[in-house]
Parts: sequence; C-alpha cells; structure tokens
Amino acid sequence: MDLFVIIPILFFSIVLHEFAHGYVAYRLGDDTAYVLGRLTLNPLKHIDLIGTFLVPALCIISGLPVFGWAKPVPVNARRLASPFKDMGKVALAGPTANLLLAIICAFLIKLIIVSGIFSADTAERSVQCLIYGIQINVLLAVFNLMPIPPLDGGHIVAALLPLKAAIKYTMFFGRFGMWLVIGLIVTGVFKYILYPPMYAVMSVISKFLAL
Repeated sequence: MDLFVIIPILFFSIVLHEFAHGYVAYRLGDDTAYVLGRLTLNPLKHIDLIGTFLVPALCIISGLPVFGWAKPVPVNARRLASPFKDMGKVALAGPTANLLLAIICAFLIKLIIVSGIFSADTAERSVQCLIYGIQINVLLAVFNLMPIPPLDGGHIVAALLPLKAAIKYTMFFGRFGMWLVIGLIVTGVFKYILYPPMYAVMSVISKFLAL
C-alpha cells in the first residue's frame, strides 16, 4: 500500500525538480525548455525510461529507498550569459526545489499536529504521507548533489572550477558518468555515500518537528 503513496510523491518531486531547472534557465535567458513545451508540471512531458521506471524498480527489488529522476529539461548553455557559471545555478535549482518541498512538508506536519483539526486517523495518514515527502525529497536533493556529471552536483562543481579545468572535468565524466551512477545504485555502494548527509538533513528537520 505504501508504494501507492510513495510513487506519486516521487513522480511529483522529480517533475518539480526538472521544472525548477527549466524555470531558472528561462530566467537566465534560455527559453529552450519553454519553446519545447518542457517548462511545465505535466508529468507526461518528463518521463524517462531509466530514471522514472527502471531505477525505482531496482530500488524496490533491492530494498533500497525508492527514488529516481525525470527526463532532463533541455538547456542551451550557449544562450546563457556565462555558460559554466549559469549552468551551476540551473543545476542547483533542482536540489533546492526538493529541499524546499521537504521543508514545506515539515511545516505541514507541524501544522497538522499543532492545529488538531483532523481526526486521529486522518492526521496519522496525512503525517505519514508528508514524512514520505520529506524522505524522498531529501534523498533526491542529496543524490543529485553528488559531484558526478550528468548529476547536478557535477555541473555545480564545474561552475566553481576555472574554465579549462571545468571543461576537462565535464569531458572526463561525460563519457561514463551515468554508468558510474547506475553502478553505484546497483551495487548498493551509493547508500554509504548518501546516507550520512541525508540523515544529517533529516536530523535538522526532526529537531524542528520536535519544537
């Protein structure tokens, strides 16, 4: 039953993630996503075979936390005033959107608990859904911040490097970065990388809920 709640939350979260990329790119001067109809929250526009179906399925089968990604929103870096620097801002927008959504979920949990306007059963189910929302969005944010292109963290690192180093870094990982990410997921190694920062963020949120 939990999967019937987790999957829609995951789907909305990764769509919002991609929308944030497109929106920031649009604000910085690149209207590629807008022209192609990708600057939208319509989930059908963002479905990715690997990230939206295969990876969540692998997570379910292997007992790992369920997460995934959507089809990347197209961004034309040449339309940005400072391609590498602005691409860093575009990349950061996705994880930031997920963290903001996690914070909103935490505020809603606090509101439900404090207000007492719901019945005990409704409050319990609502809080559980919102907890899933926090966990999924924190995981998505931390996962995407891994410094491996094509993940957002890779673009952020490139934006912080000198131009020549950024080009070499991007080209090096561009050849096999996605295969490295999939390998980390399939072998389960990624959890040893992601869990410490994920638990650190969850700890901060838990302290807020305990206030």
